[in-house]
Amino acid sequence: MNKRISRSLLALSVLIVASLACSLADLTGGPLLQDDFSGDSNWGTGTDSDSSVEYASDALRFQIYRDNYIVWSTPNDEVYENIHVEVTVNPGDSDVDTAFGIICYQQNPITDSYYYMVITPAGDYAIAKAALALTDVFLTNDDQWAVSDLIEKNKSSYRVGADCGNGTLTLYVDGQQIASVNDTTYTSGGVGLQVWSGADVSTADISFDDFVVTKLESK
Repeated sequence: MNKRISRSLLALSVLIVASLACSLADLTGGPLLQDDFSGDSNWGTGTDSDSSVEYASDALRFQIYRDNYIVWSTPNDEVYENIHVEVTVNPGDSDVDTAFGIICYQQNPITDSYYYMVITPAGDYAIAKAALALTDVFLTNDDQWAVSDLIEKNKSSYRVGADCGNGTLTLYVDGQQIASVNDTTYTSGGVGLQVWSGADVSTADISFDDFVVTKLESK
């Protein structure tokens, strides 16, 4: 996959006040944020000639109509730290080079500065750092895509997880740890979901479901 990227100009983030439910969850040890996309929700949505993010069939559906393009969406402007994030991903008929996964520690006001952990149906993965106006840096595999035998190829769905906290970023797929790196550039921030079309992608059509954020235990 080509490392050169462009990001969507869609307004895919929304600014809302953190809910009382999230505050209570933090105190009681329950999820900090949970969404099955079946009811009212606050994720950024929109459609233009390059891409689309919309609610569909009780999921959040990302479609990209051009190659080598990143689109992301966020649920709020809440600042999180030391968290575990999980989401179920259905790649559908997407090209095997389509990358999808989790954003954490997105800097506020919401910008292109954040960490992301993504995989592809071909078994590729990356833990990466994006910074405003700079080229993304892969923190795994010497700044290159890596392949893991632990990522089953061309599954109908994946459960992608990410630890973001205590100076460590860890990627999980279907309950198995894929990779872990240390980086302290960002120590808190927002969460989100991301899809990246491949260099020669013909179809990028990804649906996300059962998103949850929980507190990561301190070490």
